[in-house]
Amino acid sequence: MSDGPLWSYKEIAAHIGVQPDSVRSYRKHGLLPAPDLVQGGRPYWRADAIRAWAARRPGNRSRGGS
Repeated sequence: MSDGPLWSYKEIAAHIGVQPDSVRSYRKHGLLPAPDLVQGGRPYWRADAIRAWAARRPGNRSRGGS
């Protein structure tokens, strides 16, 4: 795994402008990449992987750099 921050549902939700429950739903329906780490039953993703996913996901709204 590359060095860098790991994001939970909360950080992903803030990045894409939705509620954490929406991100949980994305994962449940296979719309989110597999987590990079599961610790204590909680999934975490590398921030760079989520940024790449968010940039290509359907319904992506352009944001002036985040």
